[in-house]
Amino acid sequence: MTARIVSIGTAVPPTELRQDEVRDLFAAQEGIDRLTQRRIRAAFDAADIGRRHTVLAELASVGASPAPGRPRFVDANGRILSPTTGERNDLYIAVAPELAARAAREALAGSGLDASAVTHVVTVSCTGMSAPGLDHRLVRDLGLAPTVERCHLGFIGCAAALPALRVAAALAGTRSDAVVLVVCLELCSLHLRQSSDPQQIVAASVFADGAAAAVVTADPGTGRPGGLELDRFGTALTSEGESDMVWTIGDHGFEMVLSAEVPRIIGREIRGAVGRFLGDDGVPEVWAVHPGGRSVLDRVETGLDLPPEALAASRSVLREFGNMSSATILFILASLLRDGGVGEGARIAALAFGPGLTVESALLTRRRPDAPAESRSRVALAASA
Repeated sequence: MTARIVSIGTAVPPTELRQDEVRDLFAAQEGIDRLTQRRIRAAFDAADIGRRHTVLAELASVGASPAPGRPRFVDANGRILSPTTGERNDLYIAVAPELAARAAREALAGSGLDASAVTHVVTVSCTGMSAPGLDHRLVRDLGLAPTVERCHLGFIGCAAALPALRVAAALAGTRSDAVVLVVCLELCSLHLRQSSDPQQIVAASVFADGAAAAVVTADPGTGRPGGLELDRFGTALTSEGESDMVWTIGDHGFEMVLSAEVPRIIGREIRGAVGRFLGDDGVPEVWAVHPGGRSVLDRVETGLDLPPEALAASRSVLREFGNMSSATILFILASLLRDGGVGEGARIAALAFGPGLTVESALLTRRRPDAPAESRSRVALAASA
């Protein structure tokens, strides 16, 4: 049986960051030289992001106060502060579960299934940690059965949603009634810092907060018809890049190394990695590419000889939400599910990039709920064969 994504739900924090305003906040910090100011303005302006969302209200409104007992990231004078890693993680523990549950509830509502139908939960996050963690809280907050089987994928970075879907597809094939809830939650803004390091400036210019959830099953009769069939997955390590995309834990937050070599490495490696993955399947009709940044999308577009419109969904999500790490690719797939121009049977290639440098791939097929009955019957017969 072929597993499929029945529905996808998304959620973002209520605080919206306008790219020009947060750029000016970083550029106005005391003690930075003119070169750093120019780097900040250039990085923020080149990101092709209009707005992002954050759990830190004071980032959007200088003088706003965090909730009692929570760390302050910007003081009343607009000075960016540097809470400890422990304080940042405590905030993650306090606010992450609600955002994850919002995305999960939306996915369940879109699937036509009750929470009681969920048999497995797969959670993903690289921006905070605790035990018991998100998987445990989702069982409690959504009222799932205490016997739900849980799995957590941590610290895989921006590429993690595709391995999570791969795990979900495997779990969906283990029993006929399996319904797998995949939830990706990232609070990247918790780890921002003032810095003159070009890599930290780039990170501050693109990363954002968000959550996304997908309901996966291999039973064609479970949940609403249609969705995205999960045909197959692939993983490739590039020949270089191990030190160019790195995610470590520091004393004042998780530290992201995102060197200028990353887009160039992707540009050099992408054709070979995708060619090996697709094999004889031919070029897919639709692309869902994780927007690590505008330059990454530009390199993928050039490296694969794609027309400009091929990455329209990826660029739109980047522009409206920024880079939400693992959750981002599900935002893109959600937009493709809503897109009436993605027809029945259209093949979708999903690509995401993670530390290592790793290229994660997935090949999906669009199944429309309004497809002719005979077409849906063929899908069901193929899934049960």
